[in-house]
Amino acid sequence: MDDIPRVSDVLYVGLCHEIGTPTEVTVRKDAKGMEGIMNKPVLTYRGEIIILSGSYREGFRFQSSDRDVMHWYCHHKLITDISQARLYDRTKHDIILMEDSDTPPGFVRLQLLTSPKDELIASLGVPVNGRVYIASLLWQQEELDQVNDFKGHERVTSHGPCANAYIESREVDYALCISGTHWPALTQPWIERCLLHTWPPAPELQEILENGYHCVPIASKIVSSGNLLEWRLSFSLAEQKLVSTMNHTQFLVYGLLKIFLKEIVNDGVEEPLLCSYFLKTTVFWMIREGSVEWSPNNLLNCFWKCFKYLIGCVYRGVFPNFFIPQNNMFINKVTGSPGEALYEQLDQYYRMGVSCLLLSPTLRSILEPTLKCPTFAIPSVEGHIKAVVDIDTVIYSEMFILTPNIKHPSCHFILLMTLERLTQLSHSPYQTLALQFFTAEVLVHTALIMVNSTLYKTCRNVYKLDKIVCNMLKLASRIGPVSYSLYLALYYYRTGRYNEVLRVTYLAKQRLSQPYIMYSGDVDRQRYSEAVGSLSLSQKMKTAWVDNVKLKYEVHYIDEFILEQEMSYQNDEPALYISPFVLTDMLLVLSHYRLGDISQCLQSLTDLQTLLRYDDGIYVPLHFRDLAWQILGICQHVVGDLHGALHSYRKSLRQRKFHKIQTATKNRIVFVKRELHRDGQS
Repeated sequence: MDDIPRVSDVLYVGLCHEIGTPTEVTVRKDAKGMEGIMNKPVLTYRGEIIILSGSYREGFRFQSSDRDVMHWYCHHKLITDISQARLYDRTKHDIILMEDSDTPPGFVRLQLLTSPKDELIASLGVPVNGRVYIASLLWQQEELDQVNDFKGHERVTSHGPCANAYIESREVDYALCISGTHWPALTQPWIERCLLHTWPPAPELQEILENGYHCVPIASKIVSSGNLLEWRLSFSLAEQKLVSTMNHTQFLVYGLLKIFLKEIVNDGVEEPLLCSYFLKTTVFWMIREGSVEWSPNNLLNCFWKCFKYLIGCVYRGVFPNFFIPQNNMFINKVTGSPGEALYEQLDQYYRMGVSCLLLSPTLRSILEPTLKCPTFAIPSVEGHIKAVVDIDTVIYSEMFILTPNIKHPSCHFILLMTLERLTQLSHSPYQTLALQFFTAEVLVHTALIMVNSTLYKTCRNVYKLDKIVCNMLKLASRIGPVSYSLYLALYYYRTGRYNEVLRVTYLAKQRLSQPYIMYSGDVDRQRYSEAVGSLSLSQKMKTAWVDNVKLKYEVHYIDEFILEQEMSYQNDEPALYISPFVLTDMLLVLSHYRLGDISQCLQSLTDLQTLLRYDDGIYVPLHFRDLAWQILGICQHVVGDLHGALHSYRKSLRQRKFHKIQTATKNRIVFVKRELHRDGQS
C-alpha cells in the first residue's frame, strides 16, 4: 500500500457503501433525533425519560449495531452540592447528593437526602454511618427484574451496568440510570478544554451541558475499593452529540476501527478485552489533539494514528476517560498476562502496517481490486454519491421505523401540541419529513383511540366526534404515505358505511397499482425516477411510498380482527402488520358482501387468492404471510366458502409464526369444522 492517498480514496468510497454516505448518515441521525424531540414531552409527562443510545443511535447500521436503551425517572434529582437542594421541592422529589471525595475518579456514591417518595428508592437504600446510600448492586438487580417482567424479552442477563436481553434475534441493553444536570467538579477541566480547543463548537457544548450526564449502577474495578455502593459517571448523551459533530471522514474512521476490532482483533475471542467504547474514545482524543488531517485521501493515515494511540495505551496499561482523564478505563482489565497478550497481538498488526486491514473480509473486498490492478480506475472522492432512488430507499426505511410514544389518551394531545409547536420551527429536510410522517401516525392513532375511549363515548353529540375522527383520518391520508387512506376505510367499515369503504379503497388500490410505488424497499428504479424523482421528499412520501397497515393492540379497528389482536397481544406481540395490498382486497370482499353484491365480492376474493398464491414476497412480505393467509380464510369464511377457509387457515399455520396468532387460527379451524359438520348432518 505504497500509494496511501490512492488507497485512502478507494477505502473512503468503499466505506461509504459499507457504512453510509454523508447523506445516509445524516438521515439516520436527523430521523432518530427528531423522534426523541417529539417524544420527550410525553415521556416527561409520564415521569420517565427513555432514550436510545449505542452505535445504532450514532448512525451505524451494521447488523451487529448495538441498541442501548437508557431510562430514568424525572422525580429523582441529583445534586453535587448541598446548597443545590433548595432548587427542588422535597415533597415531590427524591433529592440525591453525589459524593466523590473518597471514590476512584469517575465513580461516585449517591446519598439520599430526603424520605423516599417511591418504593424503588425505599427498597434500595442502605444505611451507612447514619446516612442512607443507594446501592448500585441492588439497583442493577431491580433493572434486571424489570426487564425480565417485560413481554417479549428472552435470555435476560446482567451486562455491566445494564440488563441484557433479546427480542427475537435482536440484542438490547437496558440501563436504569439517575440523571443529573449539575456537572461534578471533576468535569470542569474537560469543559475548559472544550472552550480552549473549540471542539465541540460552542452551541453543541451548551446543549451537552444542558442535557446533563448520568450515574449508572456499577462499581469500579479497583479491587481494594470493594465498594458495592459505587456508581459510574456516564456521559452517553454528550458522546452522542460529539459523534454528531464529526465530519464524515472522522465518522468513517470510527466505523473502520469498529470493523477492525470485530473482524480482526476480536475475531474468535470469547471474552475480548477491547470494546467499541475504547475506539470511540480514541477518535475523540485524536480529534481533540488537532494534529490529524481528517480528509478522504488521508483516511488510512487517520486510522493509523488512532491505532498507534490505542496500542500505546495498551502498552502502558493506561486508557484515560475522555471526560475524566484521571479515570484509567484499563485498570484491572487490560493488565497482567491478558494485557501482554493483547499488546503482542496488536504489535503484530503494527508491524504489518496498514496491510493488516486485509485480514478483514469486509475491508479486503474493498481494497483487493485496487491492489491487484495498478491500472484500476480510482473513483473520485465524490464517487460515494448514490442515485436518488437509493437515497430515497434509505430515507424510506428510516422514516417508517419512527414510533410515537403513546400509552394513554392524554399523551395523544401532548404529542399533537408538540407537533404543532415543532412545525413553526426551522428544521433540516429530513427532520421536516420525519415531522410529517410522525404527524400522520399520531393523527391516525389519536382518532382511533378517541373512538375506542369510553371518555368520548359519553359525548352527547356523537356526530361531532365522528366528524372530528373523519377529518383527522382524512388529514393523515393526505400528508402520510399512500397506504394511510386505508385507516379511513377501516373506520368507515367499522361504522357500517360500506359505499364509502368502496370509494376510498378503490382509490387506494388504484394508487397502489402504480408502477413507481416503493414498498418494503422494493421499487422499479427507472419508473420511480421518471415519475417522482424530481419531487420534494414530502411529495414523494404522499405519492409513492407505501407502509404496512399497523393494528395496535389497544385499538379496536373492525370486528373481523378482534380474535387475532387478542391472541397476538397475549403472546407478547403488540401489533398486527398487514400488507396494504392484502387489506384493500379484504375490505373490498367484505364491503361488497355486506352490500349484497356477490359478483364483485367473489371477484375481489379471487384477486386476494391470486395475490397470495403467486406473489414472491414483493407485495406480501414473507414474514407477514401468517396473517395474510388468515385474512384470506376470514374472507372465505364470511362468504360461505368453508373448505377454502379451512385450507387457508391451515396454510397460515405453516407460515413463519411472526404474529403469534396460531391459537386464533386453531380456534377458527374449530369453528369451520363445526359448521361443516353441522351442514353435513343437515
